[in-house]
Amino acid sequence: MSDLRKHIEKRRTFAIISHPDAGKTTLTEKLLLYGGAINQAGAVKGKKSDRHAVSDWMEIEKQRGISVTSSVLQFRYEGFCINILDTPGHQDFSEDTYRTLMAADSAVMVIDASKGVENQTRKLFKVCVMRNIPIFTFINKMDRDSKNPFDLLEQIEDELGIKTYPVNWPIGSGKEFKGVYDRSTRHIISFSANGNSRQADAIEADLSDSSLDDLIGPLNHETLSDDIELLDGGGEEFDMELVRKGKLSPVFFGSALTNFGVEPFLENFLKMTPAPLKRNCIEGECDPADDSFSAFVFKIQANMNKAHRDRLTFMRICSGKFERDMEVLHVQSGKKMRLSQPQQMMAQEREIIESAYAGDIIGVFDPGIFSIGDTVCSPKRKVTFEGIPTFAPEHFARIRHKDTLKRKQFVKGTEQIAQEGAIQIFKEPYTGMEEVIVGVVGVLQFEVFEYRMKNEYNVEIIREPLPYSYIRWIEETPKDPKELMLSSDTKIVQDFKDNFLLLFSSEWNINWATDKNPGLVLAEFNKD
Repeated sequence: MSDLRKHIEKRRTFAIISHPDAGKTTLTEKLLLYGGAINQAGAVKGKKSDRHAVSDWMEIEKQRGISVTSSVLQFRYEGFCINILDTPGHQDFSEDTYRTLMAADSAVMVIDASKGVENQTRKLFKVCVMRNIPIFTFINKMDRDSKNPFDLLEQIEDELGIKTYPVNWPIGSGKEFKGVYDRSTRHIISFSANGNSRQADAIEADLSDSSLDDLIGPLNHETLSDDIELLDGGGEEFDMELVRKGKLSPVFFGSALTNFGVEPFLENFLKMTPAPLKRNCIEGECDPADDSFSAFVFKIQANMNKAHRDRLTFMRICSGKFERDMEVLHVQSGKKMRLSQPQQMMAQEREIIESAYAGDIIGVFDPGIFSIGDTVCSPKRKVTFEGIPTFAPEHFARIRHKDTLKRKQFVKGTEQIAQEGAIQIFKEPYTGMEEVIVGVVGVLQFEVFEYRMKNEYNVEIIREPLPYSYIRWIEETPKDPKELMLSSDTKIVQDFKDNFLLLFSSEWNINWATDKNPGLVLAEFNKD
């Protein structure tokens, strides 16, 4: 095996997805603790605490105790180099979340044991299914009262349409949580709460062990024996091929807060999850072990460091080895450039690196030439990755600046934040108006946008909500868009690539527009 392939085989790049409060941030930090990347897990509970989740860097995130942008975190464990893409779980998350999932090779789905599959989980899961990436499930908070584990598995299978294979099985829940049974080793790992510290003690005992009654109680022993017999007899068989295709999800039970089950999960996950995968490109398929370097842009973030007012572009390396100061081709502009000062992230902490490999995520300073979905590659072998789709926003508002003297800052702020993917901006053709229409996937992004405009660009804005909920790109039209027959509550807009779109207040209006305009073809998202 070549040296390049050895490095790449040890890479793991995955996203962690969940509904709010399922424990995603806590699980992320416990994984970082095992990798030695941090010494103490951050606290997201309580406003009095001055500790915050290590993956949350924006001031508004620290104030609210939620994640609103996607963070990139790297650590090493047992010889593996692990890249975690930590996505926002808040229901008002942004399109940034969708795009971040495009850079992952697999996903870890965190589910609250007492609530089961929730709305945000469904949304994020759909994006994973779209890419057929492996999905691993961590059912969290077993130290609290939870649903029946069989009901949880059934809900995952019914609502998300994926088969499940429990790698371990819980013994009780809440105050009666006694640990988990590992189906491969056929051993029990016992859980005990030590006073207020609630540390997890690992005690291995075989299912047939006579001392098991004392360890977990006779009733739990009997229930566990029945459950395992049922799983072994009627459950799904473990099939690694189905896992790799995203058709079967290995399920783990545990408690991230008390650290129970996190290390066994990490060790199993590293064995099951794939090394960096091949990527589709216009020229065919891009092999990670190819000698030629290639990467694509999936995230742009302005003003991560207020002192420098910088703009950082995040790239997922898809093939080869990256070296500092190497010459690369920016495919979209056709220009050659040098990527100096490449960085890897620990949330807002940065480290200049000399090299990186396929699977890694690097950040480079952006002079203003990069856009989401752009490709950079070795000049000797041109590669063009397929574009990242633009997902349809669901909330719209007309935005203008309070101070007319700050028009320049207003334009710069809206355009930069839009380039990051946090918002989408549209203009009204045929009107001559300078106001901007902003579309977002989640309402919270309006608050984030307003906050950042004021704090990063020193611009106060006026926001006027608009009554539209649906947007469609015009793929084909038999006539000029302004001549289309449209209902009074439909608006024609243009994006900043001059594509024409229609804003609708209801699905009825969409059907009315296509019925009254034969030959009009509308699309839910744009692949440009």
